[in-house]
Amino acid sequence: MIDELDIFGVYMPAALVWAIIGGILAFTVRLALQRLPLERQLWQTGLLDIALFLLFWWGVSALADLLLPLVTIR
Repeated sequence: MIDELDIFGVYMPAALVWAIIGGILAFTVRLALQRLPLERQLWQTGLLDIALFLLFWWGVSALADLLLPLVTIR
């Protein structure tokens, strides 16, 4: 796993960057799901929000661990 990322000269923890990307993805999916009539069928919408965020965070970090070592930065 990559510990830190250099973003415009600022070193940031990789987990924070992946969490921000996962949060943005979860927010956009949640906005799309709000247009569907699912509110009556869901028991706790907060649990859905947390589950979406955690799944996207895990997916982004797993994808980054898979793909970023293949990229050579010079």
